[in-house]
Amino acid sequence: MLKGFRDFILRGNVVDLAVAVVIGAAFTSIVNSIVGDIINPLIAAIIKKPNFSYLVMTIHSYGCVATNDPKATNACAEIKYGNFLNNAISFLLVAASVYFLVVLPLNTLLKKFHPAKAEPPKTRPCPECLSDIPIEAKRCSHCAQPVLAV
Repeated sequence: MLKGFRDFILRGNVVDLAVAVVIGAAFTSIVNSIVGDIINPLIAAIIKKPNFSYLVMTIHSYGCVATNDPKATNACAEIKYGNFLNNAISFLLVAASVYFLVVLPLNTLLKKFHPAKAEPPKTRPCPECLSDIPIEAKRCSHCAQPVLAV
């Protein structure tokens, strides 16, 4: 049972991607709830405002009226950077959660089952003076003795 689950996690194909998308969508709703219901109210309590959606920058022009009526023809343009802040916080939390809850454990699992191959040595001892010389060296840089190329 666990071997099958391990094989499922370690292979990469379209079914795995589909499962990841479904789980990611469900996970996003959880993180959005955490952001909207827990984190934003805490931050809003610190800055004494109910949420960030009120944060707007109104661009006034001649004859415009600041209004909340979407049908108003002479309403001023608004840049709603509060909604951007809400979405940026949500994105950062989703990214951090995915990294710490999925990527790090998966990398640990992959290292456990697929250990890194040892790199070939870059140096070797000189047969005359026993100092370290590069593998490709044809002559020792310390004692000037010729050495056989490997």
